Amino acid sequence: MKRLAYASPVNPAPSGISDYSEELLPYLGMYADITLYVEDGLRPANPRLAQHFEIRPVSRLERDHRRRPFDAIIYHMGNSPAHLGIWRALQRTPGVVALHDFVLHHFMLQEMVAVRGQIDLYRAEMRRRYGDEGAHVAELMLRGRFPEAAFDFPFCEDVLERATGVLAHSRYVLDRVTALKPGLATALVPMGVPLPPLIPRHAARERLGLPQDALILASFGHINPYKRLEPALRALRDLRSTRPDAHYLLVGSISPNYDAQSVVERLGLTEAVTITGYVPRAAFEDYVAAADICLNLRHPTAGETSASLLRLLGAGRPTLVTATGAFAELPPGVAAQVDPDGSESDLILAYCRLLADRPDVAAAMGAAAREYVARCHTLEGAARAYVEFLARHCGWGDVRPLRETPLWDVAAGQTARASSPAASSAQHRVEQRAPAPPPSPLGRTVAGALVELGMTGDDRSVLEAAARALAEIS
Repeated sequence: MKRLAYASPVNPAPSGISDYSEELLPYLGMYADITLYVEDGLRPANPRLAQHFEIRPVSRLERDHRRRPFDAIIYHMGNSPAHLGIWRALQRTPGVVALHDFVLHHFMLQEMVAVRGQIDLYRAEMRRRYGDEGAHVAELMLRGRFPEAAFDFPFCEDVLERATGVLAHSRYVLDRVTALKPGLATALVPMGVPLPPLIPRHAARERLGLPQDALILASFGHINPYKRLEPALRALRDLRSTRPDAHYLLVGSISPNYDAQSVVERLGLTEAVTITGYVPRAAFEDYVAAADICLNLRHPTAGETSASLLRLLGAGRPTLVTATGAFAELPPGVAAQVDPDGSESDLILAYCRLLADRPDVAAAMGAAAREYVARCHTLEGAARAYVEFLARHCGWGDVRPLRETPLWDVAAGQTARASSPAASSAQHRVEQRAPAPPPSPLGRTVAGALVELGMTGDDRSVLEAAARALAEIS
């Protein structure tokens, strides 16, 4: 049996990759003996992880591998503070990287500035890697301004230098990885998600107290300036000239650095928009089922593949996406592509009118979306793709399942989650820390930059801890 070290956030770590790994692991465990490495001091919320895997602090991975080498090591890297221990372990012990975000700039800002206090090093590295333009963006970031240009400077070179191979969910990411490090072994693997239940729309609306005949638009997940709220609201305002019953639901947490409510008020849409905040998982699924049209827009992109989008498509909802990054790789007919340019609001409006006026088109798009997820994004297929790459890359030879079924039923064993990736966060950590002094202005800048990247409101405990660390060294 092959021995696999698997380093990843798990719940309650504030990262969407926590959900991702907890759904993938029971299928990957069909092929290998897995040791799960998590952030030091983290107590996994899902009891099934401890039932089926040895769980170790990620700081011990180097020593464990030296004493008894693993047949492979997988590190999951994303643009979140939840990956700090994983990044450090990778710097000591190379391995295969599952790269969830090509742009790691905001993670590196946090690691270099908030954690290590190396402000001058951050400035110097931005200039060395990216020239005068990079140096200019670095100054803006340190002053609390978060320009879209930050996404042009990925800052992932250190990760790629230590990676023996890279797994990614899109050609968009793999092409950019290859451009930075030609010759690095790479593989495209599908993102697996459980196929969501089909909930009758009328039943969902009845439970939520929503009108049965209204045209309901909805967006899900953490809302920040990159989620294209203003273009969507302008389209809604125009849509209501012919469909005054149109209503927009924003389901999920709001960035503390983004006043979404003021945007709604400025456009005169207070009565037409509902911001729910965090909702429990059952309500989240009802909101998905209640929506006539879903909007999953984002620009600029860090190269991420959106699990929340796949869940919407899997639920059979007609969905609008931004035609950029990994989203542009969706096949025709699965989702409506919106260009992030001057035509954005007009395209959103045109698609919404078409889907509202043509229920047959909306139904066909929803059916195609669900069939696509059921066929191309299964957890079985994702685990198999991981193992096939490891077999080629590590010389495992032909790998067959050691077990006939997954280690547990993901649908029955999911921890309670909702529109935010982690409903609970630092309060579940083993170590309890005494209150620290308020963060300095620069500390708030670093924390703000990380929040604006797209971390959930539940990440604030991690971000504030980083800010306090910076305050101490400032």
